[in-house]
Amino acid sequence: MDAYEPIAEQLESQLASLDVAVDVVPRMRLDVGYRQWPDDVVADGQVPLGRLVFAGVDASGCPTRPRIIIFRRPVESRTDSAESLREQLHYILVRLVAVYLNVSPNTIDPRFSWED
Repeated sequence: MDAYEPIAEQLESQLASLDVAVDVVPRMRLDVGYRQWPDDVVADGQVPLGRLVFAGVDASGCPTRPRIIIFRRPVESRTDSAESLREQLHYILVRLVAVYLNVSPNTIDPRFSWED
């Protein structure tokens, strides 16, 4: 993923155990009327665009690696050009990497703006 490459190169040792994946659509269980997203989810209103899944243990008892998941269709449907897609992906990735590292998004990208 081109948008992740500069971030991964900049923070190579800190992100060595972090995987990045793309899923077509979000598959998340939410309560009816859910309004507040946790920091590990980047959303546009009620629609999640990406999320950070922390390391854990799967159903068979095997350890899992932490990973960022980008939801392709919701992200693509909110962009109208290749440039706006790159910008949107960068915004999502910076926010989620910052959560993973427990730092401000400005630590990842000093030009980061909370306005996407």
